[in-house]
Amino acid sequence: MLASPRPDAGDDRGGPARALADALRAVTGGAAPLCRDCLRFAAAAARRCAACGSPRLLAHPERDRLAIAHVDCDAFYAAVEKRDDPSLRDRPVIVGGGRRGVAATCCYVARTYGVRSAMPMFKALEACPDAVVIRPDMEKYKQVGREIRTRMLDLTPLVEPLSIDQAFLDLNGTDRLHGASPALTLARFARAVEHEVGVTVSVGLAPNKFLAKIASDFDKPRGFSIIGQQEAAAFLGDKPVGILPGIGAAAGARLAQAGITLVRHLLGRPLADLYRVAGSDAPRLARLARGEDDRPVRPERETKSVSAETTFDEDLRSLEDLEPILWRLAEKVSARLKRSGLAGGSVTLKLKDTGFRLRTRQTSGLPPTQLATRLYEPARALLRAECDGTAFRLIGIGASDLTDGAEADRGDLADLEVGRAARREAAIDRLRERFGDGAVLRGLSLRDRRR
Repeated sequence: MLASPRPDAGDDRGGPARALADALRAVTGGAAPLCRDCLRFAAAAARRCAACGSPRLLAHPERDRLAIAHVDCDAFYAAVEKRDDPSLRDRPVIVGGGRRGVAATCCYVARTYGVRSAMPMFKALEACPDAVVIRPDMEKYKQVGREIRTRMLDLTPLVEPLSIDQAFLDLNGTDRLHGASPALTLARFARAVEHEVGVTVSVGLAPNKFLAKIASDFDKPRGFSIIGQQEAAAFLGDKPVGILPGIGAAAGARLAQAGITLVRHLLGRPLADLYRVAGSDAPRLARLARGEDDRPVRPERETKSVSAETTFDEDLRSLEDLEPILWRLAEKVSARLKRSGLAGGSVTLKLKDTGFRLRTRQTSGLPPTQLATRLYEPARALLRAECDGTAFRLIGIGASDLTDGAEADRGDLADLEVGRAARREAAIDRLRERFGDGAVLRGLSLRDRRR
């Protein structure tokens, strides 16, 4: 069996090892399987690596021509906890709140029992009563996330963070720098993170961000999946239309009413018909259905939080007076999250008293949300606890632990209300777009005596 020496042995930017690997890829049209465990190339028809016996071989006709990646840590919070406590390695672990909270994430062992992220904790413990429940330690997770992010920036300056545990990377033009194709560079990166940081990642490689994000979800954990441009439309055709970013419960329901439930249903529709169903979003959906996405990877500084606050003309003390103001601020934060394509997993309440002393209270480990109601409810619970007769001059609300908005407010069988809430807010958003912010008001906001 023909196999190349390890590309990362010795000087991995050139020399006989690199020359032989290049020659092998030339003979096989670039599809020589790459072993993701020992980083050797194998013969084109190999099912296992001849050197280490691993079945984790990476081969694809477009593999060495693609450069846009999505890297996503596997069950990140739970993985960090298992790393730090080896006794948890084979046990089901749920990271989340108490029995009235939710599961922020869970390990893959717990998932075999039916536990899922964002599941109410009492449901999670019903499904897996022997699970180890650990309170989230966000500072620890952020530290590990920053270490992984630093390693990403060693590969390319074009890193676009989505949250502390996932990011897009553009590796175009890095072949010379690393002496390897983007695929090989990413395989080295994934192996190094697993061995040196102690958590695992899954990689999606594709011609654009949309396809890379889908690919990274295929083979978790420790996955590396590729979607090429030539196969994109055929691959997407039979997928539910909800796989497209930005298609939540409300948009999905509108499309279903028009007979559009699969991605291929978008391909045969005249653009004029799509405009009637999807409005100004029609061209974007048509492009995505063909696997086209021209969004660049933007190496912007990661947005840490989205917030809104206000200072009162007169000091306020009572929950009754503060609630409507908090609601209006929650609506502002919700609108900003939606515009930015982000969702929050933590809610922070900010209060400043008449002596300019600041109080901040936070609820973490929430299911990612863009909805005003889902931001307001935990903030209101925090506010109720702080209304002890103190006079306040300022109130604010913020969403942090941000992630991709396409992953927000999807709900599941354990949380059917989120779908209804998303549809209500989407309808209100459309009315406000058309008739202005004052077109629809919640009764609670009318109690705001400052309006």
